[in-house]
Formats: sequence, C-alpha cells, structure tokens
Amino acid sequence: MFPKVPSLAVTDLSAHIDLSHLNIESTSDLVGVSNFLGQPRAKKSLEFGIAMRGSGYNLYVMGDAGTGRQSLVSKYVRELAESQPAPSEWAYINNFDTPREPEALELPAGRGEELKAQISQFVNDLLDTFPATFENPSYQRKRTAIERDFNQKYDAAMKVVERFANDKEVAVVSDGGSVLLLPIVDGQALDDTEFAQLPEERRSEFQDRINDIEEYLNEQVLELPTWRRKSSDAFRQLTLETVQQAIKPLLKELEVKNQSLLSVLRFFRSVKTNLPPLIIDLFADEATAESRTEQESRQMLEHWLKPNLMMHHDINNGAPVVYEMLPTYQNLFGRIEYSTQQGMPITNYQLIRPGSLLKANGGYLILDAEKLLQEPFAWDALKLALKTKELKMESPFIDATLMPTVTLSPQSIKLNIKVILLGPRDIYYQLQEWDPEFMELFRVPVDFDSFIPRTRDNIDNLILRIKDYGEEKGFRPLTKSALVRLIEFSLREAEHQHRLSAQVVKVFKVFAEADFICRHQDDRLIDAHHITEALAAAEYRNGRIADQMLMEIEEGTILIDTTGERVGCVNGLTVMEIGESHFGSPARITATVHVGGKGVVDIEREVELGQSLHSKGVMILSGFLGHEFGRTFPLTLSSHIAMEQSYGYIDGDSATVAEYCSLMSAITRLPARQNLAITGSMNQLGEVQAIGGVNEKIEGFFKLCSLRGLTGEHGVIVPQDNVKHLMLQQSVIDAVAAGQFTIYAVKHVYEALHLLTDCEPGEADLKGDFPAESLNGKAQLALKTLYELYQETDEE
Repeated sequence: MFPKVPSLAVTDLSAHIDLSHLNIESTSDLVGVSNFLGQPRAKKSLEFGIAMRGSGYNLYVMGDAGTGRQSLVSKYVRELAESQPAPSEWAYINNFDTPREPEALELPAGRGEELKAQISQFVNDLLDTFPATFENPSYQRKRTAIERDFNQKYDAAMKVVERFANDKEVAVVSDGGSVLLLPIVDGQALDDTEFAQLPEERRSEFQDRINDIEEYLNEQVLELPTWRRKSSDAFRQLTLETVQQAIKPLLKELEVKNQSLLSVLRFFRSVKTNLPPLIIDLFADEATAESRTEQESRQMLEHWLKPNLMMHHDINNGAPVVYEMLPTYQNLFGRIEYSTQQGMPITNYQLIRPGSLLKANGGYLILDAEKLLQEPFAWDALKLALKTKELKMESPFIDATLMPTVTLSPQSIKLNIKVILLGPRDIYYQLQEWDPEFMELFRVPVDFDSFIPRTRDNIDNLILRIKDYGEEKGFRPLTKSALVRLIEFSLREAEHQHRLSAQVVKVFKVFAEADFICRHQDDRLIDAHHITEALAAAEYRNGRIADQMLMEIEEGTILIDTTGERVGCVNGLTVMEIGESHFGSPARITATVHVGGKGVVDIEREVELGQSLHSKGVMILSGFLGHEFGRTFPLTLSSHIAMEQSYGYIDGDSATVAEYCSLMSAITRLPARQNLAITGSMNQLGEVQAIGGVNEKIEGFFKLCSLRGLTGEHGVIVPQDNVKHLMLQQSVIDAVAAGQFTIYAVKHVYEALHLLTDCEPGEADLKGDFPAESLNGKAQLALKTLYELYQETDEE
C-alpha cells in the first residue's frame, strides 16, 4: 500500500530560469519602462479608487513591507496627476477688522506669486508716494489755511482779553501755549520776584484784578476746544483725502490687472478702505516718519498688505502629490509660528505655515497609517477634515500650555483631496472593526499580494524594475546570468518555484551589495558570481547564531546523531528567525512508551513551553494513532514526547510527522535511521501536509552532515506538497547530483516510517488487523500488550 518512495531528481530542487528571449549583453541594452509588477487586483482597486470622485472614496493600501507599495502607488498617482489640471492656490491675507482671524484667499494656479509681486511693487509705489505727498505745495497750503483759521480765532479772543487786562494794569503774555498775567507798575510788567516785593495791600489788589481777568479769559476762550477739534478734524480729513487721492491710481492699476478675480478685487476693496489710516499713522507724523528708516516702513507695509502664500502650483505641472513621511498634527495641518516681543510670544497671519493637507489640496496625499495612528490628535483631526471637507488650522496644544498665548483663528479652507493610507493588513482590519468612521472615509482597499506569478511578462517587468532602479542609483549594469541569480533569489524569498516575491526591496538590496563587490573588483558588469558573493556575504554577516549552534552540535553539546539507528529517536527539522537571519537547525525528537493510561503526553505543553499550534499537532497524532489502532481494543498507554535540548517556546506543527515516527519507533521497538531528518505536518488521516521554511530546514541538516562528512546515505524527508517550494542552494543541488545527499518527498506518514525503519507499514484487513511482520502489525501487538498489562495491573 505504501511502497518506498524514490528520491527527488535534481531538476525538482530548484526552478530553471530561461532568459534566452532577451538578446542582450547587460541591462544597459534593455529598452522600455517598468509598469505595475503583477498585482492585478491591487492595480484595479487603485485605478477605481483614484478615478472615483464620490465622498469617502479614499484608499487604504495594504500588504507586506518591502513590496514597493509606496513607490508603485506614488509613481502611478504622479503619472495620473500630471494629466490633471493644477488646483487653486491659497493664501492668507490680513483681516483689517479682526486681525486674529486672517482671511483665506483662493487664487488660480500660478497667480499667487504674481499677486505677491504686484503687492511688492505696490509697496514700492507707496514708499515713493509717501511722505512726499505731504510735502506737496497744495497740501501744505490747505494745511496752513486750517492752522491760520484757528490762529485767527484764537488771536481775536486774546486781543479782547488783552484790552480788558490793560484797563486793569495787567499784561497778558503768551509763553509756550500758556497764558501769563503780570501786574504793571510804572509801565513795567513785574516778574514773580518783583511782585513779591510789593506791599501786601498792593499785592492783594493786583490778585483780585488777575482773578477777574482769568474769569474773563475763560469766557472768551470757552470755545477753544471746539475750535481745536474742528481744526484737527479738518486736518485729518485733508490728510485722508490726500492719501485716498494718492493711492487711488495705484489701486486702480492693481484692480485692472486682476479684474477677472473677484476674490482679489474684494481684497483690494478692503485695502482701499483700511490702508489710508495706516498710511497716516505711518507717514503723517513728521517726527515719527523721520525717525523710521525706509526699510522699517517697507516691512510694516508688507506686514499689513502682502499675502502669505501657502503653496505654489505651476499651471503646467498638474495636480500635487505629497508623501508625508512623518504625519504629525502640525506636519499635516500646518502650524502658527510665534516671535517674541518684550518677553511675550506674538504672532500674525504672516507666520502661518502650511501642512501637507494644504500642500496636497486638489491632489493626493500619501500617509503611513501606522505612524499616523501613533501621533496625538492627528487621526481624529484628519477624519474631521475629510468629513467636513474643510481645513481648519489651529493648534490643539495651546489648551495644554500654562502660559496664556494670543493666537490666531485663520479662516477655514475648502478641502478637495484624495488621501492614500499605506499600512499592514492587521491595522486595516482593526480600524474596520473598532472605528465606525473608517469605512465611511476609506472605502477602497488596495490589497497587495505577497507574491507575483512567475510569468514571462512579470519576469520581464521585474527585470525592467531592476534596470530602472540601477540607473536611478548609478549602479553598474547586470549581465543575463546575474539577472537569473536575482530572479532565483526572488523565487527563494517567495518559497515557490512558480512565484516571485513581491518584496522587490530585498532584490534591490542584493543588487546594491553586488554593485559594491563589482566596483571593488573593478569589473565592468555585475555578473552571477557577484550576486552569489553578495548573498554569501549577507549570510555570513547574519550567521553568527547559526554557526554557533552548528558548532555546539559538532562539539556534542547539542546531541544530534547523523549515523546509525536509535529506538524512539528521530531527527526533526526546525527553522529559526532572528532579525534578518533565517536558518534551519536539526533537533532531536524522542518518545518513550510504558504501561499506563495517560495517553500521549506533550512534555513541551506540560511545562508551558509548547504553544497552541504545537500542542494541536500532538493532539492530531494522538487522534491518528487512535484511529488506526483503537478500533478493536481500547488504546491504553502512557507516552511522553519531547523536543530535546529546547529551552524556549516552541510553536508550529511542522514536527508532527517526526513526533509520530518517534512514537511508532518507541512502540514497536524498531530503530529509526539517524542519517535522515524529517519535517512535515500531518492530519488525523495520516496525510502529510506542507510546512514553511523547507529550504532552510534542508540546508541546516545538510550543513551538519557536510561538516561531519557526507557518506552518500544522508538525506531529508519533506512533504510532497513542498516540492514546488524548493529553491535550494547550489551546494545542496551539487551534492544531490553527486549522490552524496538524498531528498525524499512523502504524501503519507507511513511512507516516512517506511524510509526511517525499512519496514513495510502494512495494510489492515476487514477485521482491522495488520500483518504480523509489518510495522503496524508490530505496533498493534505492542499496544494490545500494553493494554493487557494495564488491565492486569488495574485488577491487582
């Protein structure tokens, strides 16, 4: 029923890559540009998500790291964006009425810099116009007339007072805007010293006269504040009209240049209303104007008038595509900067800085989902912006500060953007489950496969990707044989003879290291041996732990036999992953059997080192054992299975076949060959199932056998379903070709037992009995004996 399986042929151990259709010496002879490498599902999803303009059709691109998601998506989106119209530009302008609430100004693409240049010229024109306008003879004449009118009224009032005072022998003297009343004696006005020398009676008389004159003076100049106010009003009105007349032609010129832009014209109307008072404050006061330099005046005017352009879009460059590497709240939404004045932080609309959302507005924004979710406030704020389609720039950190800070509340900006999140699958499904808003906003999943079918088109496209990457980095060209080695490496990374790995980044890494070796050896082209040396160097750099374990086995610290036979002892194959190091290592699996009723005991599980999948495997083999032998009598035994000298957690079911073989060897007392190692999972029907890491497992046992010396009898047993996954190193293939190493592929656990024990498994008859000389017959007899002994012990 289960004949001894033949060994695998050399052609089964690796894929054969044929590039004969490429008539080239190296990649420098290739013509063409790489397209989407495989991934038809992801490509169609991406095309749909980008083209769909409905609300909420943002994208989540998921897949393994290193698959080139970011570069492929960016390239596709950039090519598409180039054909789209450039979006509007946005600027913040001064809100003259409420400076803390700057207004948003929307401009057509390319007009922002033009408007800034126009405002800069407008400022130059203002500096040329003022304060020279106030020196104009017409303005000075009108100003003099206003002052003269006031002075005439004031002088007329003072003459009346002087006549009244002269009648009382008191002189009226004006001194620096104040009025002094001095007594007159003998035609001479007395000062304070002389007045003090007069007799008391004379001084009292003069004081009464002065009091009367002061009352009269107050009556005469009662309307002086009204005259002053009217004079000041007339002066301000003159200055205002003068400024308005001066700036009118300047603003008219700006309005003509921007007559098609209503938003800009509204801004100019606001400037027309609010600029004259600013000009008056800046230039009308001669003393202040003379103390201020022209540069300071320019800065103040630009501070009031110049738009703060948030981004610039060339009209010929299409829609923007922004990849934000660090999606913090401020990097996404922008920030408001501060300067310090007298120790206090102050700000204005000129200190508003844009974020990625604003830079990508009207286009596409690419974000890393994992980094985004780690940033405070960023995820919730992004969802709110996408739902409201508005970008509100504010700082969520202000409330947490202890220092009271005057900040801005800029006007919201209309948001029209397609957001593309890049992240692993587990984050997508977690967001889908825990965040109800996620599926409303990110309706299009773009799922990148972890492998690419090995077709001629995909291989040619991969070669073009490699060529483009090399030209971008300035690497030397690759020969055809070097390309074959890189494709073989990709197949090995995918662990499949007919699938390329989607993680092209790993291929690029080998390419870069091979280029380094090629340059070091001063070769013109990168050949196959450069690729091989690069792979060997990387394995050596990461191989300390693997070499140490191999050394401990060779020294006898870890007990592994590669010759002879032993009862209840089988060499299993394990694979370890530590950082970038992936290596296989043999492990001794032992089983013991004795009278009892505990059944098959997993020692690893009992000591809590065996994880769930490993424990499941032991329970499956227990089920198969009962299925085969427990139908004619109760299956009563005590057995313990262990993976020897393992001191860490053990998971996976790839040792199930080896554990069953060691258990059957212990039950039948038939020794198992130690020159063979075995790996494979099994089900409750005894069928052997595929496992992972088959290449590393085979090579791990091969290295040990090579170290001890290959005898031609060494080999491994792997599942038949793993044959398509074989991409073995050339040293293993050469050893198999030379008859020094053998690889068997089995479909059923009995085929593995036949190879390990050289004993026919046997087939049960209708009564469920196996032939006595078969392996299963011996096991059946041994199990029945254990049951009978257990019954006798129980009766006693």
